[in-house]
Amino acid sequence: MLIELVEWLEATFGPIKGAGLFQYITFRAGVAIILSLLISMVFGGRIIRFLKQLQIGESIRDLGLDGQKEKEGTPTMGGVIIIMAILIPCLLVARLDNVYVVLMIIATSWMAIIGFIDDYIKVFRKNKKGLHGIFKIMGQVGLGLIIALTMILSDDVVVRMEVDTAESVGLTAADRVGEVLDIQDGETVIQKADYKTNLTNVPFFKGNRLDYAWLVPLRKGLAREWVWVIFVPLVIFVVTAVSNAANLTDGLDGLATGVSGIIAVTLGVFAYVSGNAIAADYLNILYLPGTGELVIFSACLVGGCLGFLWYNSYPAQIFMGDTGSLTLGGVIAALAIVLRKELLIPLLCGVFLAETLSVIIQVSYFKYTRRRYGEGRRILLMSPLHHHYQKKGMNEVKIVTRFWIVAVLLAVITVITLKIR
Repeated sequence: MLIELVEWLEATFGPIKGAGLFQYITFRAGVAIILSLLISMVFGGRIIRFLKQLQIGESIRDLGLDGQKEKEGTPTMGGVIIIMAILIPCLLVARLDNVYVVLMIIATSWMAIIGFIDDYIKVFRKNKKGLHGIFKIMGQVGLGLIIALTMILSDDVVVRMEVDTAESVGLTAADRVGEVLDIQDGETVIQKADYKTNLTNVPFFKGNRLDYAWLVPLRKGLAREWVWVIFVPLVIFVVTAVSNAANLTDGLDGLATGVSGIIAVTLGVFAYVSGNAIAADYLNILYLPGTGELVIFSACLVGGCLGFLWYNSYPAQIFMGDTGSLTLGGVIAALAIVLRKELLIPLLCGVFLAETLSVIIQVSYFKYTRRRYGEGRRILLMSPLHHHYQKKGMNEVKIVTRFWIVAVLLAVITVITLKIR
């Protein structure tokens, strides 16, 4: 909004000293993260006091964990703070005519509404189950559909490639959007064009590219027409899985917040290199025109997580609730998908994955042993995984800190995959 305002003022009144700074993504990202931090820190205290006045406190189910009952009555639905800290700076600083920014604003708002309804039912209706599972899944499926169909149908979602490279991976003139561009590279002229394609980056492989149309068992022309049969369910699965995984991880003070912030920084790096022609060419990844603006959104996400951590770190003054956890998982999934790094999610979101697998394995083994032996047995002392370590007597702060360290390690490895082939 601000950049459009500055451009309008310059067009109306002439050049404005210092206004050129708004053309730089790095400057606007810095402004965004500062605004996001200030919003979450300044308004966070007021929101906490307001929630306490409404007596919106978390009711804790006794699981026999140390310090658990001390958290009884802590305000929940604090995800509102994160959402404000994401949306307000993004609306102010990012380009609102960018399809990727619009898509991320929709994703944030969409998941925030689902999470808020879930928390509202739990807190105000005193129904601990919250929103019925089928409606929650329908909401996640709806977001997955919006993301997938936008990527398939929008002419603004393209990959810019050399014409020769595009032909080598099976793309034709029919897949082009717009004219062929002559790019001067020293004394050489390279022809590039924007292509509508479902190409994505594949880590660790030399070619580093996968077209989902290749997975459709039809001849090339028909395969591109029917690629949605594979792509749409994949996007829906990723959005649903990561959203629910973030929800499961939100069980200790600062855990989901810190891990999400680390993931957001990594996705911000991917957004910068994917939206920069020189960096993308050097790293041999797909150049995605327009995704540079997602650096702004990532900065807002990082600022929102850090600002919320001010109040959510141990001992937490507020919990994010499903309003925050479902939103964080949904936007992380959406960011990875639009940046065509969805195949890196198991590595980048390894903490989320471990938490989810711990629940799946624990429940599956318990049911299996109950059928087999008549008595359910457990592999872990308790699931999700962070509760297992609590049961072993480990301090909550130490568990959270170690999970953060693992998240940093996974983030660094994920970034390194840009060069590992």
